[in-house]
Amino acid sequence: MAKPVVSIVMGSESDLELMKETSSILGSFRIPHELRVLSAHRSPRLLARYVHKAEKGGVKVFVAGAGAAAALPGAVAALTTRPVLGVPIPSSELKGIDSILAIAQMPSGIPVATLAIGRPGARNAGYLAAEILALSDPRLAAVLVRDRVGQERAVGRKDAQVRRKGSGALP
Repeated sequence: MAKPVVSIVMGSESDLELMKETSSILGSFRIPHELRVLSAHRSPRLLARYVHKAEKGGVKVFVAGAGAAAALPGAVAALTTRPVLGVPIPSSELKGIDSILAIAQMPSGIPVATLAIGRPGARNAGYLAAEILALSDPRLAAVLVRDRVGQERAVGRKDAQVRRKGSGALP
């Protein structure tokens, strides 16, 4: 198996089901990646060791999923200059609003790209990581273009189905 170029980290095993969405997108583009459970609060030294080791091992992009206080994306960003994509997880009574605000409010100089709450954000983290990697990988760039064309065709097919079921004419 190829060395991972994307690292998906999450603060708790309960986040795994959601973060598998990121893994699924990366897998569809054949991007080597790994998933890890590391907490910014409960295992800060393990997290620091892991980020440094991952960088040395070839990881180019980190995706960090976190709920509630959502410290993990910021903690990862503090340890690396590689892109960090933050996925807010709706794990508290606030349904991810707290998470998205925590991830978005990083201090100047320690950026984290903040994605949507939940499944859309987890999936878009995979797409965004692929787009970042495609900047230096023409093969991957071509695959992304084909994926977009496929998305457009799928919408066109749905539109045709709706028009056939409806009146057949738009106002």
